[in-house]
Amino acid sequence: MERLNKVFTVDDIEGFKRKIIHISTHFENSIILNSNYSSTDYDLIFAYGIHSFLSSNKNSLKKLDDYVSQCKDWLFGFFSYDLKNEIEPLKSQNLLCHDLPNVYFFQPKVIITINENTVDLKYVSGIKPFDELNKILNFKYSFKNQSVKNSLELRLKKSDYVKSINKIKEHIRIGDIYELNFCIDYHSNDIIIDPVKSYISLNSQTESPMSAFIKLKSFYLLSSSPERFIKKKNNKIKTQPIKGTIRRENDINNDLRNINYLNNNSKELSENHMIVDLVRNDLSRIAKKGTVTVKELSTLYSFKNVHQLISTVEAEISNSTKISKILESTFPMGSMTGAPKIRSMELIEEFEKTQRGIYSGAVGYITPKKDFDFNVVIRSIIYDSQRNNLNINVGSAITFASDPDQEFNECKLKAEAMISSLK
Repeated sequence: MERLNKVFTVDDIEGFKRKIIHISTHFENSIILNSNYSSTDYDLIFAYGIHSFLSSNKNSLKKLDDYVSQCKDWLFGFFSYDLKNEIEPLKSQNLLCHDLPNVYFFQPKVIITINENTVDLKYVSGIKPFDELNKILNFKYSFKNQSVKNSLELRLKKSDYVKSINKIKEHIRIGDIYELNFCIDYHSNDIIIDPVKSYISLNSQTESPMSAFIKLKSFYLLSSSPERFIKKKNNKIKTQPIKGTIRRENDINNDLRNINYLNNNSKELSENHMIVDLVRNDLSRIAKKGTVTVKELSTLYSFKNVHQLISTVEAEISNSTKISKILESTFPMGSMTGAPKIRSMELIEEFEKTQRGIYSGAVGYITPKKDFDFNVVIRSIIYDSQRNNLNINVGSAITFASDPDQEFNECKLKAEAMISSLK
């Protein structure tokens, strides 16, 4: 299949981006990857229309390798957290909130990439690029009525949350694990939202660098993720785990106090360092000898609503290394499991109430050159417009130094922007 392209210059690029968000739900399948002008290869990518697709729950990574080699094209999609069950001898038997495949990718009919005010429209034969451009520019969107008042509930009561944290700490005390990412969720089975309105609100509150907006029939993902799972460019790979979160305050003195706390708190730093050790080990399984390097360790990044500690770990790999091999070595990301990884995932299944599904998974793209970039699906609203079913998952890293009340408050902080965006 031949993919053609046309390049345009758009004067009102912010208006054009809003039009893209508005029109994205007009298609059965679409994905927006929005960097909010951070240090990624594109300011925004919009892909829609299905030329071909892969949906799999078995032998998924082998199928993905085959699909990538067959298409030799841009592919967009996601990995669900429960892909872990294909990589390791694990299982998921908790409540399933959203029935999604372990691996889903599609080959779009149209891809739009934006850098500054330059728009590159890549399309398959049969598509008329100027028609597509005008379709976006002339699209009129009317916001839908929402029904969200008093409809979200926290699935796990605080008293039960505290009991779970204390049990997890006992596993840490006896040396079973030394860190575990424990997640809870807000949920509703009777809620109506306008995904476009909520995503615009969420993105304006967070302006996160790995934001995503997906529509797959009646399923929506509204993600304000600040975290990169893994990026490959040529023979170099990079992962950027986050551990350490604190509120960003309007008052500059309070904000500086929070920054100082995060930069110097031994618990927050140890959480980050533990996951960096895990990530270094994951990458060493596929990297050229001696190339795994920690470029940043517990570096403070400030976003619109929170401060985070982010580490950057890089490595070089052979040009022949397949995507399946990279994912087998690195997925799920250590920041969302704990360490050691396999035992942590077993305990996650024991203590959490629901299957994570796309939460703790990854969303992104693969290029014709087999480069890729994927986020970590956190800080996200997961919604089914047909079932009126919505989940907001949040979590934190539990170590032996964890205070249950502080961990619970951290989860509430992480949920604030998502809950606010539903109003």
